[in-house]
Parts: sequence; C-alpha cells; structure tokens
Amino acid sequence: MLGVAHVLGLLLAIFGVAYSLPVACSIIMGDGLWPQFLIAAVINSGIGLAIALATLKFRRELKARDGFLLVTLVWVLMSASATIPLLMALPELSFTRAFFETMSGLTTTGSTVLSGLDHLPPSLNFWRHSLQWFGGLGIIVMAVAVLPLLGVGGMQLYKAEAPGPIKDEKLAPRITETAKSLWLVYTTITAAGIISLRICGMSWFDAICHSFSAVGLGGFSTHDASIAYFNSPAIEFVLIVLMLIASLNFARHFIALRRLSLQTYTRDPECKSIFIILSASVVGVAALLTWHGVYPTFFTSLRHSAFNVVSMATTTGLVTQNYATWPVFAPFWMLFLSCIVCSTGSTGGGIKMFRTLLLARQAGREMKLLVHPSAMASVRIGGRVIPDRVADAVLGFIFLYFMTVALLTFALLLSGLDFESSFSAIVAAINNTAHGLGNVGPVRNYHSLTDFQTWTCTAAMLLGRLEIFSVIVLFTPAFWRK
Repeated sequence: MLGVAHVLGLLLAIFGVAYSLPVACSIIMGDGLWPQFLIAAVINSGIGLAIALATLKFRRELKARDGFLLVTLVWVLMSASATIPLLMALPELSFTRAFFETMSGLTTTGSTVLSGLDHLPPSLNFWRHSLQWFGGLGIIVMAVAVLPLLGVGGMQLYKAEAPGPIKDEKLAPRITETAKSLWLVYTTITAAGIISLRICGMSWFDAICHSFSAVGLGGFSTHDASIAYFNSPAIEFVLIVLMLIASLNFARHFIALRRLSLQTYTRDPECKSIFIILSASVVGVAALLTWHGVYPTFFTSLRHSAFNVVSMATTTGLVTQNYATWPVFAPFWMLFLSCIVCSTGSTGGGIKMFRTLLLARQAGREMKLLVHPSAMASVRIGGRVIPDRVADAVLGFIFLYFMTVALLTFALLLSGLDFESSFSAIVAAINNTAHGLGNVGPVRNYHSLTDFQTWTCTAAMLLGRLEIFSVIVLFTPAFWRK
C-alpha cells in the first residue's frame, strides 16, 4: 500500500501542473479567478509532494494488482482535487455536485449539473473542458510517459487503464515511447480541430473548448444550447469528423501517420464495422424523421440525424436538436449505439466494437457446433484466431456490464426516479456519454437529481471509464490476500 501511496503522491503533484492552463485562461480572459486556481494548484501539488516524500523509502516497482488500485485511486482523488476551484468560485455548489462535474469531465462523460454555461466565468468553462481533454486518452497513459523519469515503472498502469487489445500492443519498444506517441497523435488531432473550428466561425475560446470535447468524446459545451447555439452546418461537419476520428483506435492513427497510409484502417475489422453501422443508422434515422414529418426535407433530416447519431453513438453527447422529441425508436437506438460503436483504444466508452464482434463470432461458432458437434471451429477477428481465454474474459465483462446496469438502475428506481430516466441515466453514465432520456435528456442536465441519485450516476461513470473489472476487483477477497 505504501508503495502505491508514493506513486499516487507523485501523480497528484504532477496533476497540480494542469492548473496552469486555467490560470493562463483566467489572466487572458480577465475573469479574476486565477488566484483560486493557483491556490488549488498549490494545495494539490503540496499534498502530493508530502505523500511522495513521506513514502519515499517504500518506493518500488509496482506489481500488476498495484496498478488496479492506483488507477482507481487516481481517478477518485484527482476528481476530488479538481473540485477545489469550482467550490471556491461557485459557493452555492455542493461537493456532491462539484465532484459529479469533475468526475464527468475526467471520465469524458460530459454530463453536467451546471446551468447558465453562457455566463459561467471563462476559466471555469475552460477547466471543465481541460478535464475532458486530460481524461480523453487517460491521465494514466500520460503519467506512463512521465513516471519513468522519476524512477517509477509504468507498464502495470498502462495495462490497467488501457482498454481492449491495445493492452498487449506496443507501438514502440518501450511503454514510455508508446504513451508519448499516443499523446502526440492526440495533441495533433486536437490542434487540427481547433484550427478547423476557428475557420468555420467559432471564437478561439469556443474552438479550443469544443475541440477538447470532440477529441475527448466528452459532451461539455460552453453554451447551454450546446452546438445548436452556433446553427452552423460547417461546424457540425468538423465536429462529426473529429468525433469519428476519436472513436477509432489511436494506435491505428499513429501507424497511419507513421506510414503515411490509410491501409491500417482498411485492415481493421472494428473500423469497418463502425462505419457500416453508423452509415446505416444515420440514413435510417433520417428516413424515419422524414417519414414522420419531423423536418420538411430529407436533407434537413440527414443533417440533424448525422450529427446527433454520431455524437450519441461515439459517446460524446454534444447536441444540436432535442432528439427526445423524435419518434421513440430514434433516441433509444442512439442510446443502444453508445453501448457498442466505439473502438478499443479510443477515447470512447461502452462495451466497444471488439467485444461486440467477438460475441457475434462466438454466437456463430456455438450455432455451428450445435449442427456439427465434432467440427474444429475457432473464433477469428480480422484474420486472427482469438484465444479462448480472451473470449472467456469478454463474456465475464459482458455479464458484469449488464449486472451493473441492472443493479444501478434498480437503485435509482428505489430512490423514486422514473424508469426511463433511471435506465437511460445509468446506461449513459456507464457508457460515458452525456445524456440519457426523460429527466436527463438532451435539453436537460442532472441538476434535478437528488444527492443519492447523483452519487449513483457518479459511481457508474467511474465503473464505465475503468471498464468495471479494474474497480470491482478491489472488492474481492483474493485481491487483498498476500
């Protein structure tokens, strides 16, 4: 435990540096909040350094199970420390709601309890979006690139946080170089998004914040009306492209940039499936909206369908329309897509496309064995044979995923929330997408929830971001046995 505490202290100290961004924003925008952010940075780094120095003699190479404990503690404590400027600048905000807001940011969920975003001090808005950007590819992945310089290994952390097959795929001989490569790609895409949004008419401030949201696949906006505020097809198109890029495996982006070739995408079974499903869904929802007369023409329906379906499916949550008023099939289909569309190694949440493909192949294999019990049938994805151990792990994850959704939905029902709001809020939270339906729909926020309901959704966000196993394993007796 003390060895974990030492690394945790280092991470908290490093996280204090992140406050330099809102400090600079506050000074540039002149909102006068830079002292609060500076105080938060000093508190954060001071506590982190104190913990690190107090446990210095216990520094050691982390074991695999240490990584799971550290990952969970980092997400919880960084979310807690990130509430300091919110609590100081907004005295009426309770710790429960401030913690929900920062956890929503760091997990790239994008749900909010704040209203009046158009009039919120710019540095606070910028801080919220910065949390999404840092959380997008993972604070832990960033730390992997830094900690070796401090004499702390990072492979265990990377495996604990990084989802899916990327756990065992190195882009460079050392994990440090892998993490740096991923962050380089992430930063490059973000910069391209900022410039593109500025060209399309956004202010520099809005362009930076919304590029952070789109690349991190989070749903925060600087306006209560979200992207509807701009009413710009060009802005919507740029954001669609950013969201699609961010929903794919960032390892693929690195390889494509290194080789200057798109061949890596054509060989990726996840990428093919994502684009097929999204294309069919966008056209299908547009046809449904036209058929029901929601919009006057098919092309208007296609515009609004494309943005909102892609945003919801990629677990982003930026909106241009109140899709809760669309024919009931559309919003529930979009909520379903948020469960499966994102690729492993992306900044999105949900079950992920790799697991979906694996389960589909496994179901086909079982049906084949029912007809031909003696057949030698293996599960293949992208031409690669998937070991039974991986298939078993995926089945275990799916079981925990649906049991978590069911139990937390019942918890919200027990608290008095209606079924539509309860179910959709938990699915949205565990998939790390911004909006559910009903009381937590696209034109509402989570401010109406009670403290118990807010903490329940906060727990779902953490479980979803760390892919359930990393958190639940901490509550098993085997984890704590020596």
